[in-house]
Amino acid sequence: MALPHASMLTRRCLRLLTPQPVLLSSLPGWDCRQPTGERAAKRRRKKDREGCSLPASSWEERLADAVTPLWRLPYQEQLQVKYESLREVLQTLTSHLLELGGAVQDPSGLCCPLQPVVPSPTINGYRNKSTFSVNRGPDGNPKTVGLYVGTGRARNIVCVRTDHMKNTPLQHKQVAQCYEQFIRRSLLGSCILFHEGGHWRELVVRTSQHGHTMAIVTFHPQQLDQEALAAQKALLREFFTCGPGAECALTSLYFQESTMTRCSHEHSPFQLLHGEPHIFEDVLDLRFRISPDAFFQVNTSGAEVLYRVVRELSQAAGDTVLLDVCCGTGTIGLSLARHVSKVIGVEIVQKAIEDARWNAAFNGISNCEFHSGKAEAVIPALLSSWEDARPLVAVVNPSRAGIHHRVVKAIRSCRAIRRLLYISCKPEGEAMRNFLDTAGCRIPHPHAPCRKVGLQPTSKASSWD
Repeated sequence: MALPHASMLTRRCLRLLTPQPVLLSSLPGWDCRQPTGERAAKRRRKKDREGCSLPASSWEERLADAVTPLWRLPYQEQLQVKYESLREVLQTLTSHLLELGGAVQDPSGLCCPLQPVVPSPTINGYRNKSTFSVNRGPDGNPKTVGLYVGTGRARNIVCVRTDHMKNTPLQHKQVAQCYEQFIRRSLLGSCILFHEGGHWRELVVRTSQHGHTMAIVTFHPQQLDQEALAAQKALLREFFTCGPGAECALTSLYFQESTMTRCSHEHSPFQLLHGEPHIFEDVLDLRFRISPDAFFQVNTSGAEVLYRVVRELSQAAGDTVLLDVCCGTGTIGLSLARHVSKVIGVEIVQKAIEDARWNAAFNGISNCEFHSGKAEAVIPALLSSWEDARPLVAVVNPSRAGIHHRVVKAIRSCRAIRRLLYISCKPEGEAMRNFLDTAGCRIPHPHAPCRKVGLQPTSKASSWD
């Protein structure tokens, strides 16, 4: 679906917000049109646990409503809904600032203007990464590969296949179907709850416009010894290279032993069972190498639009130093490298930093340096000793958790920063705290009142989808 954004410029800061499509591993709950009442809810949960409580078409619609809630609307209407959603975000921010004694700077009554949503060039099948879960399907089969409908708290989770999902490429669906076929043949069970045993867990599929396909299978080892693990890896490799899964023509097949919900390469290395260690993607005439757990914008053609907007709003000149915080594989910094004098990237994922350095070298870009580590550790040390006379522009592209208050403090304290662009996939969430902090409010606790520190926003805004 579409990817909106909004940006806000303080006297010294430009903030850019860009929500992305809902991640497949983090889905909302049930359709709000269900019957109400506790008795009806109990009956519904019982039927859901037993399976077959709804026809397949109903489960498919519930999944579509959960993952792509605007799918029933024409695309132009979707953009309008997203525009209104961004307006609500700015209204919330404006209210907070007014409570702190700020002033409304725009005739619209908002703290800053909101520009129209820019449409995504690709509407269907745009995802280059999909995360599929393994759980009980509508028919009760515990080895169903798909996406969740329901919630763990309500104990009504059902895993629904994605054959009908418009935002998921056919290649992703094919790999998911083959993985389901494989685990249903396996003598080992699926791992739905860690303490209940089982082994087969989620599947991540990454693709590129070059036709590359990377599959990453997550496996809970439980009490299996190394010999038993090796046997399972051999069966998986054989299935996808010589068996029915060979039709997927995988470029890379990875296996990760994980006893955690989310596990990085540092915690448990990704083991290459077949093919190449990386896949490659082109963005704005640059080629990027992608590792299994490296961050990459999920809509490649949409990312190109985003990076053009970042370049425009950064107003970076030839003497500018670009600070790319949470840089991932270096896509933003490298796309602006030829327009600035230097790029400094910071990223917590070591493999992503290795990709970023490779990407710079491969594309013949020599004015970039990339640092591995937590932003709250690297950025304060970097900016506190900053003595470069060149103007500095910072781009922040964090996860939904936002950036640490130490990073905000370091950015606010650095007088060399002329402009700040904040890219957010969820501006109404923790990012809102970052906006208020950057504008001059410190919020020490979620339930504590804001305390005014200084700096009022006088800003410009735009919205990208």
